[in-house]
Amino acid sequence: MQPFAIAGIQMHVGAHEENITAMGQRLELALARFPWIQMVMFSELAPYGPLPHHAQELPGPAEQAFQEMAAKHGVWLLPGSMFQKVGDKIYNTATVINPQGEIVGRYSKMFPFRPYEAGVEAGTEFLTFDVPDVGRFGVSICYDIWFPETTRTLSAMGAEVILHPVLTGTIDREVETTIARASGAMFQTYIFDINGLGAGGCGRSCVVDPAGTMLYQAAGQEEIIPIEIDLTQVRRQRETGLKGLGQTMKSFRDRDVDFAVYDAQRFDNSYLNGLGALEMPTRGSRAGLNSRPGTVETDEPAPMAEPAGAGAPFGNESGWFAHRLRNTQG
Repeated sequence: MQPFAIAGIQMHVGAHEENITAMGQRLELALARFPWIQMVMFSELAPYGPLPHHAQELPGPAEQAFQEMAAKHGVWLLPGSMFQKVGDKIYNTATVINPQGEIVGRYSKMFPFRPYEAGVEAGTEFLTFDVPDVGRFGVSICYDIWFPETTRTLSAMGAEVILHPVLTGTIDREVETTIARASGAMFQTYIFDINGLGAGGCGRSCVVDPAGTMLYQAAGQEEIIPIEIDLTQVRRQRETGLKGLGQTMKSFRDRDVDFAVYDAQRFDNSYLNGLGALEMPTRGSRAGLNSRPGTVETDEPAPMAEPAGAGAPFGNESGWFAHRLRNTQG
C-alpha cells in the first residue's frame, strides 16, 4: 500500500471581498483536526470568487500568500484557481505549491464554460506533477471534465489522481458528479472533485476511486473532506482491469483506429458547423427546430432576450449568479 492523504475544503466563497484569509483559517483547522493530511485543495475561483475584477498577474500577492501557507504547514496546496491577467487577456488558472512553498506548476482551464464564462481565454497546456515516492497527479478545472479528451490525456501522461476544483451552483451538478464517477472508472484514476458554496457553488463535492466508486459525497454545508488514497489500487487496476474486467488504458493504447474527428483536414465537420454559434440562449429559442421534418418556418421575430452580460467573464457555472449579483449592487 502507498497511502497518501488529501483533504478537499468545501467552504463558503464570497464574490466581493477576498477569501484568502478564510482559506488560511480553514487550512489551519483542517491540519489541527487531521494532522496526517499531506495535500489540501480548494474549489475553483475560491480566493476571490467568480467576478473578474480581482484578476492579477502571476506570480502575484495572492499566490505568494498561498506559498507561505504551504511552507508554514508543510503540505502540498492547490488553492483552487483564480483569474490571471496575461497582458489584456484573462485566464482561469490553478497553481500547485509543494510543501516547501515552491510553485511546481500552473494550469489554465482549457474549456471555459462558454457562453456563460465569456471573455475568459482557454489554456492549451496540460499539467501533471509528481509527488516524490507517491505518484503522479494531474489538474483539470470544472467544465474540462465534460470533455473526456482532457482526462484521457492526463491519464495517458501517467496521472493517477486528478485534482479537479469546480465552481458549480447550477442544476447540472448531479450530472457533473456522474461524469466524475464515470471518469474515475473509464480512466482508472482517483478524482477529487471539490466544489464551493455561496458564490462558489452548491457544494456536493465528491471523491471517486479508480473503480468509479463514490468514496464520499458532501452535502450543502461547509466540510473538510480528508481521504487517504492508495495508488497501488490504480496501478493494479490499470494492469488487471476494473474488477478484473475492462483494461481500458491498455485497450486505448492498442487501438486500431486513429480518430479522424480530431483532424479538421480529414473529418467532415458540416454537422458540427450546422449547430450554430456558441452563444447565450434566448427566451423561447427555436434553435434547431426548423431542421426537423414537419416543422413550419416562420418569419416571426424571436422574443427579446434578457441581458446576458456579453463580454463579461463569469466564473464558470456561476455566471447567472454573478450577472444577477452585479445588477443588484446598484
